[in-house]
Amino acid sequence: MSFDTETLARIAEALERIAPAPGRAPDFAAADAFLWHTGPDRLEPVGQVSRIDIGLLVGVNRARDTLLENTRRFAQGHAANNALLWGARGMGKSSLVKAIHAQLLSEGLPLKLVELAREDLATVGRLLGHLRAAAGTRFVLFCDDLSFSHDDQHYKALKSVLDGGIEGRPANVLFYATSNRRHLMPRDMIENERSTAINPSEAVEEKVSLSDRFGLWLGFHPCDQDDYLAMIRGYCDAHGVEIDDATLRAEAIEWQATRGARSGRVAWQYFTDLAGRRGIAV
Repeated sequence: MSFDTETLARIAEALERIAPAPGRAPDFAAADAFLWHTGPDRLEPVGQVSRIDIGLLVGVNRARDTLLENTRRFAQGHAANNALLWGARGMGKSSLVKAIHAQLLSEGLPLKLVELAREDLATVGRLLGHLRAAAGTRFVLFCDDLSFSHDDQHYKALKSVLDGGIEGRPANVLFYATSNRRHLMPRDMIENERSTAINPSEAVEEKVSLSDRFGLWLGFHPCDQDDYLAMIRGYCDAHGVEIDDATLRAEAIEWQATRGARSGRVAWQYFTDLAGRRGIAV
């Protein structure tokens, strides 16, 4: 079958209309933080990052100091490690990453924060291509609440961030992830695969060893009552909410009892309720 020139031109025009237009190169001067979206691929600038001051993070001093120094070295152009922040829910893992980014910006160190959703890990190669092209800019690539199930293949894409394959991870990109799980998969799933595999020692090695590829493991553990109350007092002082210590202690402990846990998130939720009752916006 043959086509004349006019028919071929119409086919070419139709294909051009169907095919998505090539994406524009990201404008990294537009903001200090970006969200990675797909369909089509784009880096969306974030004008106002939701975060709290690093001085308000209580009970995570060791993790704070270690991650801050690691990130500062990277922003200054020196060697630094990828980091996995793991542990108790609501203890400030993602808040710490965002607070450190703000702290370094205040020190005059140019550093961009790029958030990648776990569901978009399969596209990380395309994202790294954009970041690699901006060789004069340094990026912290951040994935919040990272974990994998037994049939989840996203972890294979993550290896391109941590190991980089034959091309290597871009020198201007550092990867930080938060997870409730130290090995990024449930313990009962690990034990189940070990018990049913022909070779138990190899059954989960591929997934479990993924966490070993992070140079830094920073653990976050449930806070004690003193730290819990100190968090709330810090929020009150920072936002000008006046309350005496006895009332704060009684109300905060009652609040925690209704939640069945103590954490930075629970402390903030109580403070939000307290500020609202005092007619103060936060």
